[in-house]
Amino acid sequence: MATAPDPATPLFLEAIVKRQAVAATYNRVAVTLAPHILYTRHGDLHVDAVTLEREGKPPKEVKLGTFKLAGLSAVRLTPRRFAASALFDRAAERYAGETIMVVEAG
Repeated sequence: MATAPDPATPLFLEAIVKRQAVAATYNRVAVTLAPHILYTRHGDLHVDAVTLEREGKPPKEVKLGTFKLAGLSAVRLTPRRFAASALFDRAAERYAGETIMVVEAG
């Protein structure tokens, strides 16, 4: 587990449970994410999410990306809801024993 809990952790837990999008800044870029899983890797917290918007525009390609929680700033819950993406494989080996919270299918 991470040495110190990230202050955004409760917000991501809520977003995953409620299937609510999260707005944040990542690498100085405004993004809106649909978080699907919160997990640890090498002791750090990560979230795999579908990017819904980048700089206010939808991405050219829909894909599931990995974001280190420590790299996300100005994190806030949005009223925007999302459905679990078919791109997300909750049974992927990389999540085994590392999962903290995962989005419900449907």
